[in-house]
Amino acid sequence: MSRLRLSFACGNYDRMAALRTGDVAVEGIDLNYVAIDSPREIFDRMGNGLEFDVAEFSASEFISRFARGDCPLVAIPVFPSRVFRHSHIYINRHSGIKTPKDLEHKRVGVALYTQTAAVWIRGHLAHQYGVDLSTIRWVEGAVEKSGRHGNPSAPPLLVSAAIERNDGGASIGELLAAGKIDALAGGRHLRAHPDVIPLFRDAGAVERAFYRQTRVFPIMHLVAIRRDRYEHNPWIACSLYNAFVEAKNRALVGLHRSGAHPSMLPWVHEAVQEIDELFAGDPWPYGIAANRPTLEALVQYMAEQHLIAQALPIEELFIAIASS
Repeated sequence: MSRLRLSFACGNYDRMAALRTGDVAVEGIDLNYVAIDSPREIFDRMGNGLEFDVAEFSASEFISRFARGDCPLVAIPVFPSRVFRHSHIYINRHSGIKTPKDLEHKRVGVALYTQTAAVWIRGHLAHQYGVDLSTIRWVEGAVEKSGRHGNPSAPPLLVSAAIERNDGGASIGELLAAGKIDALAGGRHLRAHPDVIPLFRDAGAVERAFYRQTRVFPIMHLVAIRRDRYEHNPWIACSLYNAFVEAKNRALVGLHRSGAHPSMLPWVHEAVQEIDELFAGDPWPYGIAANRPTLEALVQYMAEQHLIAQALPIEELFIAIASS
């Protein structure tokens, strides 16, 4: 029997490397790994044009589309990207912001209001720090260049929010440096500027404490399959899931290698030891059971922020995989 050829668009992640190189084979599938380092490009091409058979995809965009019905995608509980987000909130030092609560009644930049990273940050602000999100004016636009951040396929909000489009010639990052907005939620690779500082000065400690308390390690992306491909060959979901798990496990083994290490991290072994202790040996679990606190928090935040009408049972979001 010939193998089914499927395209898979994803970033160049260590947990996917063995699939990209072919060191891990997918049972019954000839996988064409399309490496794209821009997640937004993958989401837009998959969400708007179904250009790939399988793809890394925005968790919030998938959940929003699934909740509205007639979604052309299905998902498996594999999570290529996860990021703690307290360290991704920046302020202008002249804004008067000292604490998260001070963000109220401010203008806060965001790449996309519906972006998963923004959902997580707003959820943290509301639940941990009591921030009244309705008082904030959100300025939406690309962080590192002028214009929009991609062409998302997420459906509109169920209840409108105070969002303005950045239609000027400056990027959101430049607006922050110039003091034309007060803060930025979700930025990472900002150009260094003396007036741009993180809201949380020791964000790493804040994020570690948050995880210990909640067991939430924010999920950004999942793996989506074109619904028509899945319905014609339902077995591909399990086959892909098992291969993703094997590739990730090989990456974990690589992190623990002794002797000369391939990465330019001077204290990599100490970092791996800390990760092992904090995450019980696996910082990047797949499946529903190990990720239930994180997934339930995400759908709760999305319902509260009016991206979906109500929190959905997690099992409804994913194809059932026996080992997950």
